[in-house]
Amino acid sequence: MSLIKDNKAGLKVLIAGACLQFFLGILYVWSVFKAPVSAYYGWEPSNVGLTASYMLCSFVIGIFIGGKAQVKLGVRLTTLIGGLMVSAGMLATALIPAGQSEPQAPIFLLYLFYAIIGGIGVGAAYNAIITTAQKWFPKNRGFATGISVCAFGFSTVVFAPVILTLIEKLGVNVTFLILSAAFAIAVLSLFRFISIPDLAADASGTVLKGKQYTTLEMIKSPRFYLLSFSMMFGTSVFFIINPDLKDLAYSRGAEAFALVLVMSMGVANALGRLCIPTLSDKIGREPAGITILAVTALGAFGLCFAEGVMLFAMIIVVAFCYGGIAGLYPVLTSSNFGVKNVGSNYGTVMIGFMISALLFPNVINNIEEQVLKFATLGILSATGTALLIILLIVNIKRKRV
Repeated sequence: MSLIKDNKAGLKVLIAGACLQFFLGILYVWSVFKAPVSAYYGWEPSNVGLTASYMLCSFVIGIFIGGKAQVKLGVRLTTLIGGLMVSAGMLATALIPAGQSEPQAPIFLLYLFYAIIGGIGVGAAYNAIITTAQKWFPKNRGFATGISVCAFGFSTVVFAPVILTLIEKLGVNVTFLILSAAFAIAVLSLFRFISIPDLAADASGTVLKGKQYTTLEMIKSPRFYLLSFSMMFGTSVFFIINPDLKDLAYSRGAEAFALVLVMSMGVANALGRLCIPTLSDKIGREPAGITILAVTALGAFGLCFAEGVMLFAMIIVVAFCYGGIAGLYPVLTSSNFGVKNVGSNYGTVMIGFMISALLFPNVINNIEEQVLKFATLGILSATGTALLIILLIVNIKRKRV
């Protein structure tokens, strides 16, 4: 802990990055916008619902682009451009004509402005910030990454009620305008603090240790596929329960907890993002990953039969572990392939995340029988656990050579 306190320059960067991450998470409060946007612009709810899928894909693409942009433009300019893309996306969304106008505005404008432009911007800035955090705290990369991604996850908890109030009082388009302005102010005020240790005199410790893999070198390694596919399998449970959380609560006798469950899930997600990467500083990256994926599998099997309070507990466990995955895998990437190119390398590892978000909801949701559905998810998470165990064994053998 003294290393963290003594690294005053790094703490300034970490705090500024966490504040920006808090605003970046605004884009992912889509569940709050879904119904009001559908009503205001006159679009079918099912079509509006596709925004989340486009947004998630764009987020992963943005992470990859952001990793490459850091090399060419630096983390500071990448953060600025990404942040302003989010602000511009929200501004453009606010200017889409309301549904009462003729002819009605095409819905692809929502996909383009909010989901694609905004999603890529979030991904690029998100990647630049967590990459910077790791480079400032080489001996506490889990803690630094955890702080950064926790702020991103906690955004939903804070902004969801604020956005609901703004929409109720001022309307959808004005809410988008306010958020666009707030985001622009935050980015323009804070981006200048985002810098890598090479630009400062008092970074703590040596950043580069061991082989620093390029992305091309990384994808030639079997460890990359163990890492990316374990992420793909491990996140499958969350992507199934998150969109239909309220329906699941009502069907299992937890209707009294439905609203509290949504808020608690956000808190658990944010805490997992902080606690698991920090724990990995103590027990190791792979052991921490094996633990949360194994617990995720147990949670999925528990969801086969859980009702009432037990359902509440199982969902909170899954959300906490999902947050842990989001916080841990950037550090797992740097511990396996080096810190120097972690931006572009992590963006490539995130392909597993994108496949999970797109594939499993379309496949698993075709299973109508609840026990079979969650048992399948449990097996998938257990498979992810096995892949990380193999990764741990491979790394142990490599160190012995």
